[in-house]
Amino acid sequence: MKIISVVGARPNFMKIAPLVASIKKYNSKNKSKSLEHILVHTGQHYDVRLSESFFQDLNIPQPDINLEIGSGSHAEQVGLTMIAFEKVLREHKPDWVVVLGDVNATLACSVTAKKENIKCCHVEAGLRSGDMTMPEEINRLVTDRLSDLLLTPDRISGENLRREGVPEEKIRFVGNIMIDTLEANRERAARMNIQDIIQINSIKNETKPGTQGPVTTPYALMTMHRPSNVDQKEVLEPLVNFLIEEVAGQMPLIWPIHPRAIKQIKAFGLWEKAEASSNMVLLHPLGYHDMLRLNMDAKIMLTDSGGLQEECCVLGTPCLTLRWNTERPVTLREHGGASILVGNNVDRIREEFRKTLAHGAVPKSPELWDGHTADRIVELFAGEFYS
Repeated sequence: MKIISVVGARPNFMKIAPLVASIKKYNSKNKSKSLEHILVHTGQHYDVRLSESFFQDLNIPQPDINLEIGSGSHAEQVGLTMIAFEKVLREHKPDWVVVLGDVNATLACSVTAKKENIKCCHVEAGLRSGDMTMPEEINRLVTDRLSDLLLTPDRISGENLRREGVPEEKIRFVGNIMIDTLEANRERAARMNIQDIIQINSIKNETKPGTQGPVTTPYALMTMHRPSNVDQKEVLEPLVNFLIEEVAGQMPLIWPIHPRAIKQIKAFGLWEKAEASSNMVLLHPLGYHDMLRLNMDAKIMLTDSGGLQEECCVLGTPCLTLRWNTERPVTLREHGGASILVGNNVDRIREEFRKTLAHGAVPKSPELWDGHTADRIVELFAGEFYS
């Protein structure tokens, strides 16, 4: 059986790593019934800090094929990926295409596979936010509608698919592959030194060497990159002021800044104020292990990242999700998780920030978030779906 799997952006890399490892492990024991695997990187993330470092950190082999799509509008990325991926499919003729998550590469390659009459498997199927203004929601809906095999991370996702009329035989509950990566790297991350991570990645030390000193505990940790939070000054400015004056006013705030966020902060004239705050620890985007290490000891997380919601759920880091909806409701406190939705309204964030610091959270991993999801996926392809 020949399988082509596709990665396009940073969240995908953390999901493909355990699948690559599991296929390799399976093939070493089953040489007569092996799985031929071709890894395709569309090149949607072209920044070295956001892409190549992840291949190195997570021991993912260099992709067999790099489409080198780069940046662009949603339509440009989808269109260029479809054109390039069609050539790959016609040359290699796989039995299955495996797509992950909800990035533009997921949509583009699932559509292209089906137009070439090739079976498509969606890892992380069934996630729904209900928000059609999110490009990711459109990617999820189209990919799930087209896919022949839908692998869900939790029970809620499976029920979403059933309500949409997906036949039962297409749905398989396998667990969360992102947690495979967390569990495989937890010990390595725990051995890392937090102060070293900060000094090596400090933005302040680049501009004024020696200005970023050691960070004391407890500390807050945050990430923010979504257009709804960073693209409008009337939204971003109150957020930044709250972070500087109230969060960093209470404890160090470690903020690995996404390129999109730093661009907008500078454009709106907020950068100098952030840089001048002694408790604002501004870092370049971090590698997987660095970020995991910081999350392990964080007092609280503020993020608009779906993947970090999941990590906080397992690590027990209280999480304020800077969104009004989530496609991962299993991570919310009402379902036993560590996260609460606060949107981008400063009054709401302030209220929950204070409550969360007072009450905290405890780790509670959802069903099958056990580090063995990739093995279950490989068992499906090697058994029920082998051809």
